[in-house]
Amino acid sequence: MEPAGRLKLYAYLDARDHQRTYLAIMRLFTSTLLADLSAGEVAGALAGAEREGRVEPGESRIENVVNRLRQLVEWGNLVQGRREVVASSIAEFQHGSVRYQVSKLAVRVQRDVDELLRVPEGAREVSRELLPAVERGLDRLGRSLSEALISGAPRTREVLAEQVTTLFLQHAELAATVRDFYAYLGQVVTRHHLAAEEISGFRNLLVEYIQMVVEDVLRHTPAIADALARVNSARSELLRLLGRADLGDQVERARGRSAEDWQELTDWFVDRPGRPSQVTALREATARAIGSLLASVKRATSGGGLLPSRRAELLKLAGWFDSGTREQAHELYAAAFGLYSARHVSPAPEHDSDNERTTWRDGPVVDVQVSVRSRGDRGARGRTSRILDDPMTEQSLLAEAREADERRAASVAELAAAAPRLAETTLSGEALGVLCELLTLAMAQRDTADDSGSATDPVRGLRVTVAHAAGRSTRIRSAAGTLTLHDSTLVLD
Repeated sequence: MEPAGRLKLYAYLDARDHQRTYLAIMRLFTSTLLADLSAGEVAGALAGAEREGRVEPGESRIENVVNRLRQLVEWGNLVQGRREVVASSIAEFQHGSVRYQVSKLAVRVQRDVDELLRVPEGAREVSRELLPAVERGLDRLGRSLSEALISGAPRTREVLAEQVTTLFLQHAELAATVRDFYAYLGQVVTRHHLAAEEISGFRNLLVEYIQMVVEDVLRHTPAIADALARVNSARSELLRLLGRADLGDQVERARGRSAEDWQELTDWFVDRPGRPSQVTALREATARAIGSLLASVKRATSGGGLLPSRRAELLKLAGWFDSGTREQAHELYAAAFGLYSARHVSPAPEHDSDNERTTWRDGPVVDVQVSVRSRGDRGARGRTSRILDDPMTEQSLLAEAREADERRAASVAELAAAAPRLAETTLSGEALGVLCELLTLAMAQRDTADDSGSATDPVRGLRVTVAHAAGRSTRIRSAAGTLTLHDSTLVLD
């Protein structure tokens, strides 16, 4: 099966519809060995799941079951076959003669899914006790290999195969627990907001448990590396004694029967040029985790971020919002953030400013000081920073200001030159920007749409006047596009 076809085996887990039904069917097929079921037998099993509420109502009907089974066959999870049956009707014959079996890869997918659903979200304990077991297993394997090479008896080969399988199973479990533990560790130590009890727990976890894990790994690694070197020196003889599979070349063999398996095991404990071992990666990951935790503690205690208890308080407040009614939520919001209903008793605001009908969501963003945002404290902290004399920066800023002033002067001069034939002139982008700026100020001076308004450049004296003219349109072309004013005339002087 091609890689794209294998990925389709996961399609039923994220199906748009009937996801629970697909999951129940796959669990039914993987719950026993050599499952060989018809659509009717699957429908009977789904009837119980439907009564218990584990699948949607109506999913146990035979026509729906047939559609779900056909879809799983199309995805490659099930294999379709036929068997002779005794039936009393054509429909019963069609449903009973077609049998379904689960494919090998689908069994593995479902097994991984069920295991994933059972795994808790907390840290996984590292199987440290497997390190001495791996060390002893390699020593015994070396002795058994010598005996098998000398005697050549079938019994010694069986013992050798047993020890190799046990060794690789132990290492696979050890490697899996290490990966899961450090994956959880990386998930939590990089969080920016940790509660006080979380910081204390992670500190104990790092200082005590990780130190114990790393010490065990480093203590047993030299002996394991020496034993692997001895076994690898006779690797070809070991693989010859283990022999080829009796089921053909396409069979998936147990671990330890190929040179790649032994190289992978060696790379876990022993460094190679340009390729550090997993033990080295574990040591480096531990150092990074401790550094991340120290940074979190410093961030929480230095006042530069949220206090450790603020996260717990916000989570509690969110829980109150979630469990309360709409009226209670409004009361909580007003009490927690002080956003009570406002009454405007001041004079009317300017035309282009916010009024009492502008919501806080649509209004301008208010700049809140860091001390107020993080600690709710308005008091000044620290001392006033010194003003540094930087002549280079000063001259650079002055040069930028002169260039901006020259560009604006050129734009105003361009507008003044184009004033008599504004409709026929194509303005530059900067000239259009100056015109739009003055036009905005001029239109803001009008109380109604029928009034006229004007605005003047305070430095160079260019005045823009806009007046109402029903049915007339003014078009101003520029390199950036065309500006059209409907029912308006525009005068530059």
